[in-house]
Parts: sequence; C-alpha cells; structure tokens
Amino acid sequence: MTRHIDFEGIENFRDFGGYDAAGGQTVKRGLLYRSANHAYASEADLARMADLGLAAIVDLRRSEERAREPSKRWPGFGAAVVENDILSDHADWAEAMKDVEVNAQWFFNDGMAYYRRAPFEARHIDLFRRYFHTLADTDGAIVVHCAAGKDRTGLICALTHHILGVGANDILADYLLTNDEARMARKVAFLGPWLRDTVGKTVDEAGLRVAVSVNADYLETAFSVIRQAHGSLDGYLTGVLGVDTPLRARLQARLLA
Repeated sequence: MTRHIDFEGIENFRDFGGYDAAGGQTVKRGLLYRSANHAYASEADLARMADLGLAAIVDLRRSEERAREPSKRWPGFGAAVVENDILSDHADWAEAMKDVEVNAQWFFNDGMAYYRRAPFEARHIDLFRRYFHTLADTDGAIVVHCAAGKDRTGLICALTHHILGVGANDILADYLLTNDEARMARKVAFLGPWLRDTVGKTVDEAGLRVAVSVNADYLETAFSVIRQAHGSLDGYLTGVLGVDTPLRARLQARLLA
C-alpha cells in the first residue's frame, strides 16, 4: 500500500489512514494526512492540496518557525488553521545548535531529550487538544504538520492511531515510514545547505541522516514517560488532552469503517 504522496516542494506527505483497527474495522483513507511544512510548496503542490479537499490544517510549529518558513496557501483557501504562539521553555532547534558541536550523536541525544519533554509542553498540550477536537468536528480531510513532519507530527499521529485501535506494530511501522530512503536523500541534500546558511553549521552526512530520520527509541521514550506520569496512554489522553469517552466515540465514528 502506497502512503507517501509525492509533492514537488512538500516533504514527507502521506496518508496515515488505511490501517486495521480494533473490532474488525479499518481507519478510513483520504481523511488523515501528515507532512512537513508547506513553505516550499510549488503552485502544482498547492493545487494538489486543494484537490484533497482539506478542511483543516494543524500546524504544530513554533511561532519563530512559522515566521522563518511561512506556509503557502492556494487561491480561495478556506480551510481552518490550528496553531498557537505559546512560548516553549527551551530554545528553538536552530538556536540550540549554534554554540555546540553538532554531529550524529548530538542529533540523537537531542531527539531523545525532545521526546521526553514533548508530551508535557504547554504548547503541545494546547495544540494536541485542539487537533483532536478539530479532527472530530471537521467535515473533511485534515493535514497535520510540523517542520519536518516527523517528531511532533509523528507523536500526534501515533496517539491518533492508538485512539482508533490500531495495533502497536502498525503504529510503529507508520511512524518509521519517515525513514524512506528516497525522502531521506532529498532531505539530507536540503538540510546540509540549510544548516550552513541558517545556523552557520557544517554537518557531515552521518549527522544529517540522523537529523532527518526517526528512531523507534524516540517514540518508545515518549510513550514510556507518558506511562510513568499517567499510568497509560489512555490516562494521558483523558487526563491531559481531554480525549474523554464521548470525544473518543466521535473520533472513532468519523474515522473508522
């Protein structure tokens, strides 16, 4: 089953529906999309997104990321946009690497640290809560994205799959689809010059490959700290994100077949 959708200037765009769910049901396709940012979308990309019938775009990026790489929209754009300007208590990724040696180990350690704190950041909690309400209430397809479409986006898509009853193996497999070799080659070619021009850092290919990929340990780390703090993923979803029984039922009714 092909999930990646090739765009000219948008990376990691894919449908994360289509998986088997609990009770013999299946997650509907054509309603759940995920991607990297839309700042480099071509005119053809914008037309293609318009054709997807997107009713909402959920942008998980920080305000400085949105300012640095502003989203492009198609003519007559009328989709709802979910974003926020809540400040984080840690530096932007581009800022964090300015005064340190940046290599493969740095990117891995940064990723692990990020997944330990990401579920509990105030800005993520706000965005994740609004994402689930938007997903339940919107009549049409949605796309959720961050900068690279892999970490923040990967976490919220994994939680979505959990709510819908997708099995753990499929949740991880979908998360790891970011590591598509063709995508990674394009992203490495883009990121090297971007880091040099934006951050003033020259990073070797090994470091760039870690930077553009995801690791099973990342997602397991996020799930582990969630379980430690709230007993289970469901405890976190209910107690922190407000995904109570009625909301869960609405999500399942809309997204399962």
